[in-house]
Amino acid sequence: MAFYQQQPFYNPKIPFTGSIQGGLQNGKSIIVSGRVLPGANRFHVNLQCGSRSGADVALHFNPRYDSSSPYVVTNTYQGSKWGSEERTYQAPIPAGSPFTLMILAELNSYKISLNGAHLMEYRHRLPFTMVDTIFVDGMVEVNSIAFQNPPAYFPPQPGFPTPIPAQPAYVAPAYGAPPVLTIPYKTIISGGLYMGKNITINGMVNPDAKRFTFNLRCGNDIALHYNPRFDENVVVRNSHLRGSWGSEERTGSLPFYKGQPFMVTISCNPHHYNIFVNGNQVHTYSHRVTNLHEITVLEVDGHVTLTSVVV
Repeated sequence: MAFYQQQPFYNPKIPFTGSIQGGLQNGKSIIVSGRVLPGANRFHVNLQCGSRSGADVALHFNPRYDSSSPYVVTNTYQGSKWGSEERTYQAPIPAGSPFTLMILAELNSYKISLNGAHLMEYRHRLPFTMVDTIFVDGMVEVNSIAFQNPPAYFPPQPGFPTPIPAQPAYVAPAYGAPPVLTIPYKTIISGGLYMGKNITINGMVNPDAKRFTFNLRCGNDIALHYNPRFDENVVVRNSHLRGSWGSEERTGSLPFYKGQPFMVTISCNPHHYNIFVNGNQVHTYSHRVTNLHEITVLEVDGHVTLTSVVV
């Protein structure tokens, strides 16, 4: 059975209340991409049964930074009372860092992952089919809230079948990529780049990936060519100016994994780009095009599936 693919919420103002169209189903995921504010004490993401004040909360996901060791509280609010807290001290998101939070609804529990890595399971205390609202509040900024429906083309089974080459439709239902984000992908950066501008790209590396590329273009030139290569185990950075490639930069690790989701944030600074992958700064690249406002196009190509792009 195919479900309507709800479009993401982009750059919502916090606190934010949004409708989950069609509610939750077994196999449906919610993907929240954003950044914990510097100096944050806590924030939370609620999956609620209604949007009114005091509504039951099936899942309260609450990272806290107001003690010596950051931790995550999960809980349920039912009948105007909180239940017993569950806590984990694993992988809290550092204050000031970007993140991708994925919540997958299954028959017995929610499976929660951060930046592509499994964090915890939370057993249902309220039926997930009652959930129709997401609420986000606290010291956090959100770039996008996306929705991944259950796979529409494959029967439920352990894992997924072996991917069929040259059929990206296999990957898209598995991770819920909106059909408009086709590869190669191109979008306009309205007003160009400027100091403090961030670009956030969420997606999944294809299981058989060899290479993929993010380009920031300035007319016919490429100001930043960011090129992970699995066949060389390196990320190449370069610029293509006036018809010629410059000198490659190859230092640093390859922070991507085949078949795994990623969040890339390209942050524009006065003299260079900072590039974050899954919340960790992995590369810097000095500007070779200094007229930042003339850099007006983002391109994505290669062996990836996109779930959201925020420019």
